[in-house]
Amino acid sequence: MITTAVVFDHRGRSEAATEGPVEVRVTNDRKSVYIPTGIKVLRRHFAGGTITGRADSVELNERLSIVYRKIQQEVNRIIDEGGVIDAVEIRRKAWKTSEEQDPDAAPLTDWIEAQLPLMNCCAGTVKHYRTFLNRLREFGRIRKWSDLTTQNIYQWDAWLHSLRKPATKRCPTPDCLGYSAVHSYHKCFKALITRAVKFGEVESNPYDKLKGVFRRGDTESVDYLAEKDVKAFMDIRPPFGSKMAAARDLFVFQLYTGLSYADTQTFDMSRYREENGKWVCVAERIKTGVPYVSRLLPPALEVLRQYNWQTPKISNADYNHCLKVIQEVASIKTTLHSHLARHTFATMMLRHGVRIENVSRMLGHTNITQTQRYAKVLAQSVREDFDMVEEKLKDIQ
Repeated sequence: MITTAVVFDHRGRSEAATEGPVEVRVTNDRKSVYIPTGIKVLRRHFAGGTITGRADSVELNERLSIVYRKIQQEVNRIIDEGGVIDAVEIRRKAWKTSEEQDPDAAPLTDWIEAQLPLMNCCAGTVKHYRTFLNRLREFGRIRKWSDLTTQNIYQWDAWLHSLRKPATKRCPTPDCLGYSAVHSYHKCFKALITRAVKFGEVESNPYDKLKGVFRRGDTESVDYLAEKDVKAFMDIRPPFGSKMAAARDLFVFQLYTGLSYADTQTFDMSRYREENGKWVCVAERIKTGVPYVSRLLPPALEVLRQYNWQTPKISNADYNHCLKVIQEVASIKTTLHSHLARHTFATMMLRHGVRIENVSRMLGHTNITQTQRYAKVLAQSVREDFDMVEEKLKDIQ
């Protein structure tokens, strides 16, 4: 048997001086659910299932009647169709829940989904944000704006660290996500919440209270090619017009410009102007929109001349595949990939005495902290060379 009744604050949380919710209780086989009406009054203004003693009592009671009638209609429909009366289902169909009534309860993930086409990011970055969004939906504990608490962010971090990488043929039993991958998800979330703050969706960003908590990880390293490996790579000359040649030449172009793969694929020579025989460009990165300064060094100019002043065009997948082949042919131990040339350019500039502030501008980094990791890598390399020399001195003595 199913029964219904209008009740006041069934949780008993409201004090005498504070307003509490008026609800409709639906009971089926001793199991009750409470359907919010959206009405809040003081305890003394509620008696016998009606609202009394207020100037707007008539209007509020009319609204209460509408809600109550909706519930009764849903019950009658189920009985008429011979279905099973489920109070929870009645709550869902007959009236919005308190979460749905609350503007603050609008799904956060839906807002993020709507923002992605408006963020003016390259396709690769949008894909990365979508991966993040899928992860957030899997997590399930941060659905609405009021869920944005430091406690939930900590739980999000712990959940991410518990995830395992997708299995591959090379690694059928992969490890959990590394610090770098988890940090990347935090970076996406922080940026999107900052955007939401600017748009007035939420008052503050919980990450502001967690500065320095979620680090990239001490094991994070930057790989780059040593000078001998750069020479070995440059010596490889595949037949012009082949994919292998396009990959080799594009990598050389990146080595001597520091441009990312995305920036090379939108390269436009008209952006460069000649100054005293030097070709210089001030533009914005495709990925971040951050300004950078580029100058075409002789090896980069040589590539452009071969391709009619355009960069070689090749898909990222084909590019990385061809680089692996060249790596084996050139006997290079460091794994070649499309972003390695950018790393190598940065370390090359620092090794030749270019100030770190200028290297940051060449790369179009959002802040100098990103560039400092290259300096740390070089410092580590120097220490390793000292260790090597010390060991050789021991053999001499």
